[in-house]
Amino acid sequence: MAMRWSAFLDQVKERGAYDTTEEAERAARTVLALLGAHLVGGVRAELAARLPEELALILLNPLQAHEPLSPERFVRATAAWIEGATERTAAWDVGAVFSVAADAAGEEVTRRILLQLPAGYDLLFGRTQLA
Repeated sequence: MAMRWSAFLDQVKERGAYDTTEEAERAARTVLALLGAHLVGGVRAELAARLPEELALILLNPLQAHEPLSPERFVRATAAWIEGATERTAAWDVGAVFSVAADAAGEEVTRRILLQLPAGYDLLFGRTQLA
């Protein structure tokens, strides 16, 4: 079942310690658009099914990535898309959004997401390395 829009943004706002819901929404839209470019097949659809419809559409219609980004490059790309962001603040944004998305997805879907991504994304999702 999909998480409600307000619940998702409230959790991102809390975890990211954002002052406004608009800041949480900007982070969520940016991070999920970039993530969508790195996921393929059923796992992307399964994650989308658990997100609010507005964010599911962003995840399912991403820009195409030419190659998978390392976690460090993903954070840099996020910083480039958020006005005024630094790599440090972008890492915070990514962590806040990924952790809420992982909670919405559940452990099994999150595990499969991490299997599609380069090593090191587990920490961005607030998870430990997979065995």
